[in-house]
Amino acid sequence: MRRDSEREREFTEFVTARRAVLVRTATLLVSGDTAKAEDVVQTALIKLYLAWAKVRPETAEAYARKCVVNAATDEHRSLFRRREQVRAVLPEVAVDAHTGEDRVMLGLLATLRPSMRAAVVLRYVEGFSVAETAAAMGCTEGNVKSQSARGLQRLREILPAPLALR
Repeated sequence: MRRDSEREREFTEFVTARRAVLVRTATLLVSGDTAKAEDVVQTALIKLYLAWAKVRPETAEAYARKCVVNAATDEHRSLFRRREQVRAVLPEVAVDAHTGEDRVMLGLLATLRPSMRAAVVLRYVEGFSVAETAAAMGCTEGNVKSQSARGLQRLREILPAPLALR
């Protein structure tokens, strides 16, 4: 069994190395809302930290990814989120972090249901295999295949004409 100080050091090193990738994935899963993505990753890292003593080093990244997918899904289902009313507020940052193409992609991904979005993002944006995606989503490989196929079909139906020509 690892000592607490060693456990904390290992966790800190893992977070330092992988946090940016987890935030990128979360941003795609929550349709480009970077503040919500940060919240999702923070929630996922808390869950990961609580389980860190049981997590094997070779599976830590997959476990973290699964925590992010679950947290993003939970965020979407949250009762608080449904009751929350968003008001127009000036942003704290003067420049939008997303390029025009990023905004189009995030807008297209936002039209998908969360399970479809997760399957499409993990398979085609992050480049994970069907098995890795199924593990991250906590579902069967067949479900990943069907969600991916339906998500891609939906994106093809609504894809803007200028992007479809590329």
